[in-house]
Parts: sequence; C-alpha cells; structure tokens
Amino acid sequence: MNKKDIIICRCEDVSLADIHEALDMGYRDFESIKRILRVGMGPCQGQTCAHLVKNEIARYNKVNPESVKIHKTRPLISGVVLKDIAKGDDDE
Repeated sequence: MNKKDIIICRCEDVSLADIHEALDMGYRDFESIKRILRVGMGPCQGQTCAHLVKNEIARYNKVNPESVKIHKTRPLISGVVLKDIAKGDDDE
C-alpha cells in the first residue's frame, strides 16, 4: 500500500508519507512533528494518532517506543460559556 494512502491523523489528514517526510527533514520528536503537521491538534487531541506517530518516530530513530515522549496536553485554564462566544463578549 502507498504511504500516501495510509492516514495516521484523521483529524488533520496527515498520511504516513507526511510523517516520514518530516522525519527525513530532521524533525525527530513528537512536539516538532506536531508543530509542522498539526498531529494531535484536531478534535480528538491525539487520542487516535499519538501512539501511531510515536511508533513511527521510534521505528525511524531505532529506539524503544517507550522512550519516545508524546505531546503535552494543554487543557483550557477556565471554561468558556458558549453564549459568551455567540454574543462575542470581550470580557474575561
């Protein structure tokens, strides 16, 4: 199967070929790949793709997958009320 046809991150439509291209360009950890390809930044926040990307990084770098750190989760500091978004309030 063609690497372009294997989708690793469904949320951001990132293929296995995209991951390998980033690795070939010198991006060797999850955070740097996340910054250029947006893996782990879609609606699932990496719940689907993080382990797949982690395994590809480990395979490429010839290390144990357990030694590859995945992305940092950055949850909201405070909740946002949807009606405030709809109204366009600028207050904190």
